[in-house]
Amino acid sequence: MASSHKREPNARRRPKAALVAGPVALLATASVVSLGVLASSPAARDLVATREASSDIALTRDTVVSRSDSRVAAGRFQRALDVQTSAAATLKAIKSAHLHRWTGTVLNLWTGPDKEAEKVGEIESAKRVLVTGRTDADREEIVLDGESRWVTAGYLSEDKPVAAAAGLSSSPCPDSSTESGLTANAVLVYRSVCHAFPQITSYGGWDAHGEHASGRALDIMTSDVTLGNAIAAFLQSHASELHLYDVIWRQHIWTPERAGEGWRYMPSRGSTTANHYDHVHVSTY
Repeated sequence: MASSHKREPNARRRPKAALVAGPVALLATASVVSLGVLASSPAARDLVATREASSDIALTRDTVVSRSDSRVAAGRFQRALDVQTSAAATLKAIKSAHLHRWTGTVLNLWTGPDKEAEKVGEIESAKRVLVTGRTDADREEIVLDGESRWVTAGYLSEDKPVAAAAGLSSSPCPDSSTESGLTANAVLVYRSVCHAFPQITSYGGWDAHGEHASGRALDIMTSDVTLGNAIAAFLQSHASELHLYDVIWRQHIWTPERAGEGWRYMPSRGSTTANHYDHVHVSTY
């Protein structure tokens, strides 16, 4: 009995592989055609290249901007943190301050120890102030009316400054030999200091070096910080009348022309005498 099912010829059978390969071949053909079109059309190539490059540039720009913004934000955060930390340290220093010192001369008041700090006034000589003990660079911190202020270091003393005995004087001093070779202005400085501070017994007048060779300078010999501060303050207070050019004391210089800057630090010259730790140097016009 013949079977009712008929076998299809091989030619009519469609293998499963062919079912998959067909679409793939079609895609491959389309891709080849597309590539062929691109290869044969410069305008098409340029369009695709431009779009791809634009995408890359946009991605790079967004990435760079994002990173730049992050760095800026991080910098701002760090600066804010530094300010907060500094403010906390200052508040702690003010609350902990318990030592008192005397100002040995007129001192400028600064909002901070750095060069960018703002000058906010002056404090007179022989003023008792509260100190925090903090120093930075060439300044030290005091507490004034509950606020942090910075002054030039080296001019605060545990002892009350010595007061000048008198104002200016043109009367001769016991040792007239000091006046030899000095100009009239330098002689007035010598006589005024001699009478205001009779405890000073040694002076340096004319000699063959520096400002001394011109006869315009005088060295007032003392290593006593309190006494030296008092002499420096006396000279500052009479700078105009004495026609002063400069005052140098303990490696700092003060000049009438730059009085607003206060005492300015000087580089070391290598010795106690050269750095003016054992005498107050003063010169005149």
